[in-house]
Amino acid sequence: MKKTIHSLNSTIGRRPFLALAAASLAAPSLRAQSWPDRPLRIIVPFVPGGPADMVPRVMQQRLSEILGQPVIIENRGGAGGNIGARVVAKSPPDGNIIMVTSSALVVNTSMPDAGFDAQKDFLPITIAATQPNLIVTHPSLPVNSLAELVALAKTTPLPFATPGKGTTPHLTGENLFNIAAKVNMTAIHYKGAGQAVGAVVAGEPKVGCMAMTAPLQNVKAGKLKALAVSSAKRLAILPDVPTLSELGYADMLDYTWIGGFLPVGTPAAIQSKWYDAFTKALAMPDVQEKIKGMAFETMGEPPAKTGDYVRSEITRWAKVSKHIGLIP
Repeated sequence: MKKTIHSLNSTIGRRPFLALAAASLAAPSLRAQSWPDRPLRIIVPFVPGGPADMVPRVMQQRLSEILGQPVIIENRGGAGGNIGARVVAKSPPDGNIIMVTSSALVVNTSMPDAGFDAQKDFLPITIAATQPNLIVTHPSLPVNSLAELVALAKTTPLPFATPGKGTTPHLTGENLFNIAAKVNMTAIHYKGAGQAVGAVVAGEPKVGCMAMTAPLQNVKAGKLKALAVSSAKRLAILPDVPTLSELGYADMLDYTWIGGFLPVGTPAAIQSKWYDAFTKALAMPDVQEKIKGMAFETMGEPPAKTGDYVRSEITRWAKVSKHIGLIP
């Protein structure tokens, strides 16, 4: 009898704890069901004007309509995308803050001072869009081809602008100029592609390597010359610009991509809702038209495939970074 009473008392004593545990387990599920219930923030870890900023701005209104809440874009530029990435990595994993960034994420994660781990600190949503990098020059520079630029760089110090240290355009430029072509060109890093383009348009410096979106309108307007593109084939939007492969640099098929990432720990149901919103927005005809007009190709693979792609990109760019001395 005493044993039965003791057992009963133990069970009753555990009930508050069991109830609390059940409630805590149910909380994420309940939050996911009611989410979103407040305005949402997209953190872009670059200043306005570059590809990582322009793609989410094209999608912004459609995402708001799909999710039923205002979507606010906040630029947190600096350190080649690292400052904004650190902010998101430390944000509450409630789905209300998402980062839309460029492929700089997978390059920077290998740097000793990154302050985040791309695989451990973030959940992938999808790669929204991708585009190649472009080698551009100021019209006053007396060159009309990549070969002429390389020849000039052998006799004249020529720095080149990038949208930030560790971005794929930076690595494309380093790999092209200083390793493959064996000329000594110093990279000058800006807080985003918008600033980098502005610098080259102003002629300080007179060479740049950037993803297609930022310099495209200035190329069309004659304010910049486009000498080469890092895609597998020529682009319909710039049919006269040769690929690096055509010019003898066969291994340089480099792309800048724009993707969405949530803080790790965000409930899977919310991750799925963000993915659903991204893919629906990307499928909208007006979004498609604007993104293609910026020389992007829309993507939209699911989170699992995106995660696999991100891991492969980390491995690939870490090798390049080590080769040019960015990481030990």
